[in-house]
Amino acid sequence: MTKESVDNIYQLDGKVPLGKAIPFGLQHVLAMFVANIAPILIVAGVVKMPVEASAALIQTAMIIAGLGTLIQLYPVWRVGSGLPIVMGISFTFVSIFCVIGSKFGYGTAMGAALVGGILEGLLGLCAAYWRRFIPPIVAATVVAAIGFSLLGIGANSFGGGFGNPNFGDAKYITVGSITLVSCLAFNIFAKSFYKQLSVLFGLVVGYIVAFFFGLVDLSRLATVDLISIPKFMPYEMNFDLGAIFSVFLIFLVSASETIGDTSAMTAIGLNREVKEEEISGSITCDGIVSSISSLFGCMPITSFSQNVGLIAMTKVVNRFAIMTGAVIMIMAGLFPALGVILASLPEPVLGGCTLMMFGSIVVSGVQMIASCGYSQRNVIIASLAMSIGLGFTQTPAIFKIFPDLVRNVFAENCVAVVFIVAVVLNLILPERMEGDN
Repeated sequence: MTKESVDNIYQLDGKVPLGKAIPFGLQHVLAMFVANIAPILIVAGVVKMPVEASAALIQTAMIIAGLGTLIQLYPVWRVGSGLPIVMGISFTFVSIFCVIGSKFGYGTAMGAALVGGILEGLLGLCAAYWRRFIPPIVAATVVAAIGFSLLGIGANSFGGGFGNPNFGDAKYITVGSITLVSCLAFNIFAKSFYKQLSVLFGLVVGYIVAFFFGLVDLSRLATVDLISIPKFMPYEMNFDLGAIFSVFLIFLVSASETIGDTSAMTAIGLNREVKEEEISGSITCDGIVSSISSLFGCMPITSFSQNVGLIAMTKVVNRFAIMTGAVIMIMAGLFPALGVILASLPEPVLGGCTLMMFGSIVVSGVQMIASCGYSQRNVIIASLAMSIGLGFTQTPAIFKIFPDLVRNVFAENCVAVVFIVAVVLNLILPERMEGDN
């Protein structure tokens, strides 16, 4: 029997003292909290949802994210990977949900999410039949693309956040810089396991500095309820075939991101290739929990790449430690006051902490590509997929000849484009090419 020790944070199943595990779980929660509620706020604004309704969905989003993370950590039957993967509300669905919600109503978006989630769950259960089409070089290229796609998000947070009219203001840059320097200093000078809490330390320092800059808003604490219970079926579901098809395509994109995150997790945290059952369980969890989420009026969930970046920095993979973070998320959903405190984390503080985390994913993807070998075939797959995926999505007007559905899915989603191009190249290129040794 494994002895309880804080050193077990680097082991998947080692026992860690509860008091030492909680800070690592909290670190994961803070790294993803704002990103978990942002999609709800965006869609709610577009469909003109009442403030009370959107506030209730934010609470539900926290509970769903915690539930999804628990199932990923500790699978139920074949649902879940058994890996330290943190789940959250997916940004990938924002565009299509805004379109469907404003045109047909939010209930139609929920109906499409219910069906699409079930279909993705079935796709995950059948992974044995399609897994061979995604060899390590494809997964590695997707991981690198995920890292590149997140760099802009970190930079935007650093400058004050999307849509901020004062973006780039000196106070945002100052707070972000102090947070980043604090993370680096703690990572360099801290001893023992405390070194792996550098992100949490940076968040605390940044939060204090942001408070004195007037960037922390706790005004909602006076108005929130003591406890909040999610309402089952808060919206009447409607089912439109066009909406279902559109949302299912986005679920396929989400599945490709999950494959990349799961592959990165095992490569970065466990130093091995991902197993077929882990891919299967991860995607199945994505789909099934997304369907459950829709029953409570909430958007689909997916694996969160920023948390993969956190593991790339810290190498902390202990499931129990990260499970404490899942419990904190559920508590934040049930007790709104806790949620308000966590949600008050200013964007520049988050940006200062995530810049290095997201860069770690890029480096990990490059390392995974290197481990596949630099054969002519692998170089073509990785370089062409990245060139088209990153290049075309930086100039989205290039997609103007395609139907709206294609533009909505691919024009600004480099991960989806990289995945499609890499899979197609893997299928059409010969196994051995002239010049390969």
